[in-house]
Amino acid sequence: MYTTTLLMPLTRSVAFGSSRPFSCGLPGTAASQALTRLASKMPRAGIVTVVGKPNVGKSTLLNRIVGQKLSITSPKPQSTRDRVVGIYTSDDSQMVILDTPGLLNPGYLLQQAMRSTALRALDEADVIVYLADATEGKPPSLVEAAELASPPKAPVITVLNKSDAVPASRRDEAGAGEDVMYISALTGDGVPDLMARIAQQLPESPFLYPVDDISTQPVRFFVAELVRETVLEQLHDEVPYAVAVQVEEYREERSPLYIRAVIYVERDSQKAIIIGSKGAQIKSIGETARKKIEAFIGTKVYLDLWVKVLANWRKNPGSLSRFGYQLATGKSK
Repeated sequence: MYTTTLLMPLTRSVAFGSSRPFSCGLPGTAASQALTRLASKMPRAGIVTVVGKPNVGKSTLLNRIVGQKLSITSPKPQSTRDRVVGIYTSDDSQMVILDTPGLLNPGYLLQQAMRSTALRALDEADVIVYLADATEGKPPSLVEAAELASPPKAPVITVLNKSDAVPASRRDEAGAGEDVMYISALTGDGVPDLMARIAQQLPESPFLYPVDDISTQPVRFFVAELVRETVLEQLHDEVPYAVAVQVEEYREERSPLYIRAVIYVERDSQKAIIIGSKGAQIKSIGETARKKIEAFIGTKVYLDLWVKVLANWRKNPGSLSRFGYQLATGKSK
């Protein structure tokens, strides 16, 4: 969503995509061992698209596989608006995982852009993980859920999440077996088996990205998402859905690191709610979001939050483009 890429030290590097060259940082011996593995057996690598209806646990699954929180999570549906990219690399495979917005029938332009994002990710996939809620019984097929004109080209693994909430005696109702897998993204149960199955279906290919990278997206993207997640947590009703967040300044040379972010809403009444009485609500949002950002990037942060009104931005093509959302250019279902 944000075009400026800034590299920040995490457990592994989070962002790349700038003009600087990539570096795995492997010492000589490790590099030699990696070359030996490549010579003896071609690894597997490719794009793994995770799709499903809203609130089935797609973001939780991405975070579980990558081993770090990249996608924001919320009990509120439609919290993922854009695709979030996570990269998981093992000795012999690399998964570029796309967490996508929930498949829904769009009611306005933002939701149309979200659906378009999910459908494009299906087209790009080498393997598709179709995630459904195990507590809801047997899911419709992906073709039905996404209202596709024809089945996707990539192989589809149907996965029922939230297995921890379903007794084993009820699992046969959804047809669990060779074609359907049960997992709990929350507890990790069944996730290693899913990852092994994904790896088997990836195409043979050299790794697509350096082994230390965990995302292709800039730190600014994740900072904005963490602020938006905090709004989702602290506010209710329509207000969180009317919020967009944009990072306008990111000054690494300052100590603490200075970030200025703007929370956009659609109406003056929503702005008043976010600010709160005597600024109490915006202060609470800022304090909580700052702690999340500091944990994410590993350094002290001064978070300067502003609130502005951009009327009806969710229904305005120009405003959606400003925030990085893409509407479908052709006719799609």
